[in-house]
Amino acid sequence: MGGIAMSEKMLVTQALDERDLLVKKIRSRIEKSSFVDTVKRNEDTVYEARVSREEFRKKAESAYQQIQDLTDRFYRLDAAIVASNASTYIETSYGKMSVAGAIAMRSRMRGNSTYGDFDNLLYVHMAQEYSNRISVVNDKNRQLQATAEDMRISILGRDTKVREDKPLGVVDAYIQENTTELADPLDIKQKMDALQEKRDKLLQELDTQIKVANATTFITI
Repeated sequence: MGGIAMSEKMLVTQALDERDLLVKKIRSRIEKSSFVDTVKRNEDTVYEARVSREEFRKKAESAYQQIQDLTDRFYRLDAAIVASNASTYIETSYGKMSVAGAIAMRSRMRGNSTYGDFDNLLYVHMAQEYSNRISVVNDKNRQLQATAEDMRISILGRDTKVREDKPLGVVDAYIQENTTELADPLDIKQKMDALQEKRDKLLQELDTQIKVANATTFITI
């Protein structure tokens, strides 16, 4: 038939599955193939494969051609998938974008990008700072309570009953005035919760939209 390749139509989902399978097949075929061996001039059997020169030649040529055919199939599938992703559009919370753009955004949000996910970077920074500041507040207020207790003892002595019966306004005022609290103008916990909710919602949205597009879009190879 002259070796003319027939065009083939399939869903992107099918193409993705086949592409993943091809990667495994190609790697396995390369690892298991032998293209060069050793042989004595006065013998016909090659050393490692333990087959005749002619048989070894046939196997090497066949393996090489199989790898070339599988690789060609992979490249054609991959090119068709990339072209489809660039020309197929979906609706997201960020507006209309190509599937390629959505995949790039999802990868970035999952940390698989050079640039990283800025919302997650902001969330992590906020969480670390919030945790550190809470620790500072707790430490300072524990120290304050210890100082206040020393003040009570110096004024009233160590008789617990006496101290309980005579609450000291000056000590209470000292605690009130010197208590450490968060300076939190943004209500950082609320901001963090909003960032997390936004990220979870968008990731789920992108996953769903990409899957729907892949399951309903045809490509031709």
